[in-house]
Amino acid sequence: MAQDGTAGRHRAFIGSFTAAGGPGLVTAEVAPGSGALTLVSAVKDVPDPSYLALSSDGRTLYAVSETAEGAVAAYRVTGDRPEPAGAPVPVDGSGPTHLSLHDGHLLTANYGCGSVTAVPLRPDGTLAGAPSGRLQHNGSGPHDRRQRGPHAHQVQPDPSGRWAVSVDLGTDSVRVCTLAGGTPAVHREIALRPGSGPRHLAFHPDGEHAYVVNELTPTVTVCRWDAAGGSLKPLTEVPVLRDAPAGDAYPSGIVVSPDGRFVWTATRGEDVLSALAVEADGLRLTATVPCGGRWPRALAEHSGFLYAANERSGDVTWFAVDETTGTPRYDGSVRVTAASCIVFG
Repeated sequence: MAQDGTAGRHRAFIGSFTAAGGPGLVTAEVAPGSGALTLVSAVKDVPDPSYLALSSDGRTLYAVSETAEGAVAAYRVTGDRPEPAGAPVPVDGSGPTHLSLHDGHLLTANYGCGSVTAVPLRPDGTLAGAPSGRLQHNGSGPHDRRQRGPHAHQVQPDPSGRWAVSVDLGTDSVRVCTLAGGTPAVHREIALRPGSGPRHLAFHPDGEHAYVVNELTPTVTVCRWDAAGGSLKPLTEVPVLRDAPAGDAYPSGIVVSPDGRFVWTATRGEDVLSALAVEADGLRLTATVPCGGRWPRALAEHSGFLYAANERSGDVTWFAVDETTGTPRYDGSVRVTAASCIVFG
């Protein structure tokens, strides 16, 4: 976790939509033991820093600027307020919704145009300049309104560090990619159920399974992952709600517990978090609980606590997790207008 040099004093970082009145990039102090958040500062120098990523050493924080133009920004983590580390860099893609670090580059998933961009990093972690490569997704899906074209929603390295995996809501597929010479290229594209609308993928700690939360249907697709061959094999699809929703449910975030026993998801249309028990090549829904706000856009786990960034109620809620059942129990909240994500080191 990011630290400011004071023993026992830890940090979390929260993204928000400034276009909806959000404060930008927020720093919070995390109370040891209780997991409670106390807001410390906010930086509002780039519009809509909706998703964040922290370097492995905790010294550099990265943010997308989820706008039509699309950009990324880097910050030095010092004290109570991250300091901009150079000017934002355009990503040559519209509406970047996710970013991650891979092989000396910052990768972005650009939802608006359906592409993945690689921005090179200097050895000190700052942005080196214009993108070194861009991968344009192609395809569509059966949902007339949401799947007329590609919509890359997430990109991240696999646990082995050999591959970059991008999830595309518009094409109902996951692409396993290489990054030779700083240019993303498709190694293999894996089709999921037509109309499922995959949004985010989370790997199991065993490195052999992955779980894809679907936005257009309230389900998780359980997959087997082969790092040696860079292959993803869908096995089964599991509901994240006990009853069929009245309308669109809009699942969003997904997190696997560090011990690999549970998977948690957030569903915006129902304002709930779901707990699923991990079974051999499958999942079993065990509980759904209120998220403590409205429109939980993202989830994060840290030190036995689960955190939800609730966009429409403008808060971040946190939950203690039952060690036996994995069921989240509401513990508290902090106000962050238009909250969109939360990350820990």
